[in-house]
Amino acid sequence: MLLTEKKRMLYSEAFRDTNNQLHGAFSQIRDEFEDHLTAVNENTNEIQANYELIGNIDQKLNKLAERLDKIDLFLQKQGMEIEEKEAFKPIRLSKREQEIFLVLYTLEEVKGSVTYLDIARKVCLPEDIISSYIANMLQKGIPITKKYIANEAHLTLNPKFKAQQAKENILQIEQRMLSL
Repeated sequence: MLLTEKKRMLYSEAFRDTNNQLHGAFSQIRDEFEDHLTAVNENTNEIQANYELIGNIDQKLNKLAERLDKIDLFLQKQGMEIEEKEAFKPIRLSKREQEIFLVLYTLEEVKGSVTYLDIARKVCLPEDIISSYIANMLQKGIPITKKYIANEAHLTLNPKFKAQQAKENILQIEQRMLSL
């Protein structure tokens, strides 16, 4: 009986030591998680503040563009000639880029703005691939505007470019029907 009692005491001490070690380890992990959570929250707040700032800047740029358009109209009414902007001179697109351009062009007519997901669904490609094609088209001189709404890119074509493309087919895209 004494031997059993001694074993219980040893097991009890070993259990307490293990329990204390586990408690210490979990306390350390909890502290590290709390530090990490604090850092994530600070970064989230900074990202949110930057997003709001960019949104405000975007609104101000839109207002400024509207005012410049009004000034142009006023000057034209006063008989002044407005210097024409440089014509669009994009680099020729690959077949796939032409396909994606046509989807963007056509969907924009229907929806007003187009997301990567909208295009991806039409051409059966992943969104990240569509994003790469759009980036390539931007590098080739296609005036695509990206606006972020709720952390999602909404794409539109420059209206003057779109009109010129419709009149002159400056991208030399074969005319074909798209089923939207």
